[in-house]
Order: sequence, then C-alpha cells, then structure tokens
Amino acid sequence: MNANKIQLPWYRFRWRWLLVLPAACLVILVLAMIFEESFIFFPSRYPEGDWRPQGFPWEDAWFQADDGTRLHGWYVPHERPRAVILFCHGNAGNITHRADMLRTLHERVGAAVLIFDYRGYGRSEGKPDEPGVLQDARAARAWLAGREGIPEKEIVLLGRSLGGAVAVDLAARDGARALVLESTFTSVPDMASQLYGGLPLRLLLRTQLDAAAKIGDYHGPLLESHGTADTIVPYAMGRRLFEAANEPKQFIPLEGRDHNDSQGAEYYESLARFLDGLEKKGTGSEPKGGTP
Repeated sequence: MNANKIQLPWYRFRWRWLLVLPAACLVILVLAMIFEESFIFFPSRYPEGDWRPQGFPWEDAWFQADDGTRLHGWYVPHERPRAVILFCHGNAGNITHRADMLRTLHERVGAAVLIFDYRGYGRSEGKPDEPGVLQDARAARAWLAGREGIPEKEIVLLGRSLGGAVAVDLAARDGARALVLESTFTSVPDMASQLYGGLPLRLLLRTQLDAAAKIGDYHGPLLESHGTADTIVPYAMGRRLFEAANEPKQFIPLEGRDHNDSQGAEYYESLARFLDGLEKKGTGSEPKGGTP
C-alpha cells in the first residue's frame, strides 16, 4: 500500500511529460510557420549604418518593384568598367555593411556596381519574403541596365549567401552575362535541416529559395567560391550547389575562411580574370523558354 502511494506521483509525472513535450513541439512549429519570415530574414533598417561611405564614388539609386514597393541602393560607377555587376547581398544588415566590398569591386576588380537593399532592409520599404526579394532583384537589374544603357542580360549577377539564391533565380529565369556566387546555400529547407535537424521544418516552410533546383536552368559562365571553414553554410553544401550547375563553371575553395570572413586578395584577382575571360557579347544564358 505504501509502495503504491510512493510510485503513483512518478507514474503521473512521466505521463505528463509524454503529453507536454509533443504539445510544446507543436506550439514551436506553429509559431515558426506564423513568423517564418522573422526566422529567415534579419534586416537592419535605416538609420543603422554609415550612409556616407568614403573612398569610392557612389550615388543613391531609387526604384520600384512591380508591386510598387519603393527600394533603395547605391550605384558605384566606373569610367571603363571591366563588367557591370548587380550585387545581391547576404541576409543580415543592409548595404552600409558592404562598403568595403564595394570599394574592392570598384578599385581592384574595376567594375561598375549596383548594390541594393531588399524590401525591409536599409531605406527600402516593406517587409521581406521570398516573392518580394525576388521582385526586388529584378527591379534593381532593370534600373542598372537603364543607367548603364545595356541589355539586362549583359549584367553580371553576383550573389553572396542568401543573395546567391536570389541571383540564381534571376540567372535561371532571364539569363545573365555571368553568375558569381559566394558562400551560397542549396535551399532554405536544407539550411533549416542543418540548423534545426530535430524539427520537421522542411515540410512546413513556405520559403524555399531553392538555388540547387533552379541553377540547372542557367547555362552561362559560373564562378563559385566557398570557405572551407564556413560554420553557417557548410562547405559541402556549396559543393553540392556547384555540382548541380552546368558548364562552363569554376569553383574556388577559400581555405580556412568562415562565412563572414573576407574573400581575400587572391579571390578578387581570380574574379577579375574570370570577368576578363568573358566575351563582350553572346555569353549570357538565354532566359528559360527563350529563342537563340
């Protein structure tokens, strides 16, 4: 009798945990679905950052996405550009956090560049989501083509991390003179599995940004780089994305570099050589379903 009285509370306690744990997981999953974009996009809004960069020429660029969202970027001109580059930046921060990279692309690579903030980042209006940021990149490319007086397909698309998935979508759908990817993931569900492997988020995510599924529709030159010590987007994931791409393609392993480390001087020398190797015309892929 006494033994039963002692065991009963433990018995009930165990059953409570068996009920509470699944309920807690369900609550976490529901919250993840409701606030999905907040778990994926990490924008820094104006006025965070230095909005008067020094050391290179720049001008404000204002334009609208197809849905009317007002967007902002910096245009960095060059008198004799090696290439005209649309720079799709990574997830966190805003364009002010890429000033050093813009300086390098202007001085060392010799390129004209437009960097822009996705909706909800920097001075751009709205809130970020997958359809929106893809619209934003398309609007940015159209503005840059008009500013430079060239066809949109003559623009080199450079994407870093999340921006790489955005650049892949543009290149796969509409073509590009060349595609340059830095530390880019295969897809958002793959990243969710990497970070939260114990939760079935892959089946629930609306946001896909599936670069690996799209990159096969791009048939132009590709240069991809990835740090071998990347602790955010695993190096092996970058290699899988590269393997899914068509020729001609080139992969640069950045030995010992983590996700947010500088690309290094040797990388930018390789990028300059890659751009020099592009023909002036006819190297961009055709848009999906386009005519030769």
